[in-house]
Amino acid sequence: MRKLVATVLYTAFVLGANGAAAADLGALRDLRQGDMKKLIVHSEPKDLRGHDFVTVDGEAASLKDYEGKYVLVNFWATWCAPCRAEMPALDALNAEFGGEEFEVVTIATGRNPVPAMKKFFDEVNVETLPLHRDPKQELARKSAVIGLPLSVLIDPEGREIGRLIGDAEWHDDNARAVVQHLIGAEG
Repeated sequence: MRKLVATVLYTAFVLGANGAAAADLGALRDLRQGDMKKLIVHSEPKDLRGHDFVTVDGEAASLKDYEGKYVLVNFWATWCAPCRAEMPALDALNAEFGGEEFEVVTIATGRNPVPAMKKFFDEVNVETLPLHRDPKQELARKSAVIGLPLSVLIDPEGREIGRLIGDAEWHDDNARAVVQHLIGAEG
């Protein structure tokens, strides 16, 4: 009998947790204003585990390295004018919210020489964002990146919960409200 009660309670907990996640995605959908209207919030999270890239130093890295926090992965390139326009706002968002619960991760996809990547960040005054690379566009292909810039919102379990195609003002009140909602911060 005790085992049956434990099983029922565990099942109820799991179903309740999944219901809460769906409710959070619904609430996230309701928050979309301004540029955040372009944020496509999925009805169900999509698994992204095993998606690899390299650091600016050539070390292997993976999206799995960021599990446990919300992550905004921004795909960009040195030749991309809209990427240049939005990068300072991504940096400001990361400066404000980056830490244990949230982080902005930038990944230059395609042929982006490291010196050009560093020059790009210097020119737009990026101070807090990492320089990661996807030189063979393997991660971009696995992530269905169809144009640049493209930002993918990932939950703490490593699943894609939304994406925004094109550039956005990532540090305005609307974007900040989205991040505050995700991490449970007061506005």
